[in-house]
Amino acid sequence: MIQGKKMLVVSAHAADYVWRSGGTIAKYIKNGAEVHVVVLSFGIRGESNDLWKKEGATYESVKAERLAETTEAARILGIEHIEFWDLPDYPMAPALDEAVRERLIRKIREVRPDIILTHDKNGEDVLNPDHNAVSRFVFESSIQANSNGVRIEGTKTTKQMRLFGFEPHQTELSRFFPGELIDITEVYDQKVAAMKCFKAQSHLIEYYTERAFLRGNHIRRISGNQTYKYAECFSNFFPVAGEELV
Repeated sequence: MIQGKKMLVVSAHAADYVWRSGGTIAKYIKNGAEVHVVVLSFGIRGESNDLWKKEGATYESVKAERLAETTEAARILGIEHIEFWDLPDYPMAPALDEAVRERLIRKIREVRPDIILTHDKNGEDVLNPDHNAVSRFVFESSIQANSNGVRIEGTKTTKQMRLFGFEPHQTELSRFFPGELIDITEVYDQKVAAMKCFKAQSHLIEYYTERAFLRGNHIRRISGNQTYKYAECFSNFFPVAGEELV
């Protein structure tokens, strides 16, 4: 049941959460969940190639355009809780220091999510090492958030939440293993509209549109539900645990 659930999405760059989970985010919000998004960087150095082609482009001008793109995309998806941490990218790993780790642990403990969405757990995105660094960083921070021994003033330890990994670009090359297929048919148009905000990476709009159609085929075949037209796919960080096979 989606209503009343809390979700935290941690995105390495300004558009990752839209390409990879925009439909799921919109669906959860539409059906009564509370969704928080943390965008660690704007992807100014590594994910803004088209913007850098503009005459007179500067770091600050590219940053301003990326902020405008992702802010509008978030609005379309219905996101009310979003933070931009403005870390440097390409590479991002050096910026994920102890201060940022404590900040994320604090955020996890504040939101107390049932679900965290972030980059794929395998950490083998063949084209983007930032995604791999963020996946490990979020996983480790979530485990620390659950630990009574990690003392951060003003916060309380969380219980184990479910973690899911985004499907990366170049899925097969990145050794992504599907774990969950989520029907996004009811919010598909919202996702497409949100993707179209990103002029810096327009080539990915067609890719993720086709990917939603492909995963729609898979979810129909596996579930038998022929009303499913479009879907998103995630990896599982942990096995499903319960009283029966589901």
